[in-house]
Formats: sequence, structure tokens, C-alpha cells
Amino acid sequence: MIRHIVLIRFRSDVASDDIADVLDQVVALREKIEGIVAVSTGDNVSPEALEKGFRHGFVVDFADAAARDAYLPHPDHVVVGTRLVELAENGIEGILVFDYSF
Repeated sequence: MIRHIVLIRFRSDVASDDIADVLDQVVALREKIEGIVAVSTGDNVSPEALEKGFRHGFVVDFADAAARDAYLPHPDHVVVGTRLVELAENGIEGILVFDYSF
């Protein structure tokens, strides 16, 4: 299994409804892209104050690396990913991605 972790620093002018909408679109990818086992989204709740501005994130679990690799260029992922970049602070610089196998 591959766990795909994405943290986002949304621009300060992005409405909470827009954030909720794009994160709902992320969750909907599970029904559209084969090999996605689970998707969860959430806001940072850590008391450590180490988030460095990344206040929202999501996790996508894939059956294997091949499923993750098929997801990356998938048209539905590209649409959602493009929207995330548009809403992120400084575009792609406002997004952090970390994958690991488990």
C-alpha cells in the first residue's frame, strides 16, 4: 500500500466554502479512480504549532505503487490538482506532498 499525504496552505482570501468544496472533490476521487482504497481530509489539530502554515490536508491510500502512478495523470486528479494549485498560497509552493509505503 502507498499512503499519499498532501498538505495545503490555502491563500488567505479563499473562502471556507471553497476549501470544503475542493476537499470534497478530493474525496470523490475514490469513486472515480481505480486503486484508491481510502481518502480522508481534515484541518490541522496539532497543539505543537509546527504546521508552518499548512492548516489543511488529505490522505489517499492506494492499493500499490501502480495505482498511485495511474492516479497522478488521471484526468479527474488533474482537474482537482489544478484547482488546489489555484487556491494554494503561491501556487504549487503552497502544497507539500509526501508518499510512503506501508
